Amino acid sequence: MGQKVHPVGSRLGFIKTWNAKWFGGKNLSQTLHEDITIREFIKKKLYQSGVGKVIIERAGKSLRVDIHTARPGVVIGKRGADIENLKTDLEEMTDQKVFINIIPIRKPEIDAQVVAAGIALQLEKKMPYRRIMKRAILRAMEGGVGGIKVCVSGRLGGAEIARTEWQKEGRIPLQTFRADIDYGFAESFTTHGLIGVKVWIFKEELTKKDQQEELGEPAYKEEKEKKEEKVDKEKKEEKVDKEKKEEEVEKEKKEEEVEKEKKEEKVDKEKKEEKVDKEKKEEGSKEE
Repeated sequence: MGQKVHPVGSRLGFIKTWNAKWFGGKNLSQTLHEDITIREFIKKKLYQSGVGKVIIERAGKSLRVDIHTARPGVVIGKRGADIENLKTDLEEMTDQKVFINIIPIRKPEIDAQVVAAGIALQLEKKMPYRRIMKRAILRAMEGGVGGIKVCVSGRLGGAEIARTEWQKEGRIPLQTFRADIDYGFAESFTTHGLIGVKVWIFKEELTKKDQQEELGEPAYKEEKEKKEEKVDKEKKEEKVDKEKKEEEVEKEKKEEEVEKEKKEEKVDKEKKEEKVDKEKKEEGSKEE
């Protein structure tokens, strides 16, 4: 009992790969602590941007940081001002040339870290924790996942005694290595104290071993992503066609309104002319 293993750590080399891609050598300890500092700094600075994974690659004296985020526009800022500030801060911290890549998360509702951060953010706003958990589970299940478990722990609802509560839907096969389970953890700094949020999301079971690439990244995932992209593209095209049709309808309505106004103006003009002619005739008859 209680001997829990990190869901990602136990799958490294099977179906998961590392979030840090570099060889430490003699400076392993220093470089590792630098990575931890970078990740903490990024997550603190981009707290409301829905940051998922932060992948760090090192080559010589250069550093590449891939930030997976649900809201890339917020991270980049106006004309890329925010990302430049972040790059400058990281370069000052590490004394290395830093390159930052912003990778958008297409489905944030099925990314465990984004879901956990979202729940933590809502808990800080004093929203009912049961409702938040139910909403997160519902959205994830609608996103097409195999199962989700959400656990919150601390002084829930301002209670004096801390407790742990969890909700689950679907299946979470934690002991199956081929099961692609995403894990996220976030902390909510409430007025009553710290509340921890853990999220497990079971995406799919990878059974096609012959199609797996190096470090277990499945080749058929790419096909799945391509299909999803195709569906998204079709949806976007449908949306564009719908918008065009609506614009055409609005244009026709405006044209009709303009024609109506012109007709009304013409009728008013004719009435005014008739009135003027009538007045002239009356003045002529008076003079006679």
